[in-house]
Amino acid sequence: MMIKKILFGTTPDACGGILLLRAFTGAALMTHGIAKLAGGMEKFTGFVASLGVPAPHVMAFLAAFSESFGAALLALGLLTRPAAFMIVCTMSVAIFGALGGQPFEKQELAWLYFFPALLFLLKGAGRWSIDFMITRDK
Repeated sequence: MMIKKILFGTTPDACGGILLLRAFTGAALMTHGIAKLAGGMEKFTGFVASLGVPAPHVMAFLAAFSESFGAALLALGLLTRPAAFMIVCTMSVAIFGALGGQPFEKQELAWLYFFPALLFLLKGAGRWSIDFMITRDK
């Protein structure tokens, strides 16, 4: 029985693993967003403008906001689906806009943020989250 439990697992939600993935993904992405906000938005806004994105000041701010505040919400498991939606949108623009046509090695980091965010958008934060504490039946 113990071997089966080790090999195949028995928890349907794998709470610890979901928590670790959510917390690490959010904390790691937050470093990118905070760097954009703290380093001055001018350089990043210029880069966004060079891509031909409409309203580059607004879009640059939304990307930095998503990568900092949205990532913090993801790490905490608070408003996880809206935060994950923002991150999925931001990473989609990075992958298909800023990094479009680049080899996979250049896109890899954006994909590595995109897929966990997509998981949390579809699944939610899991049982070990603030979202679950707020919404559980008492």
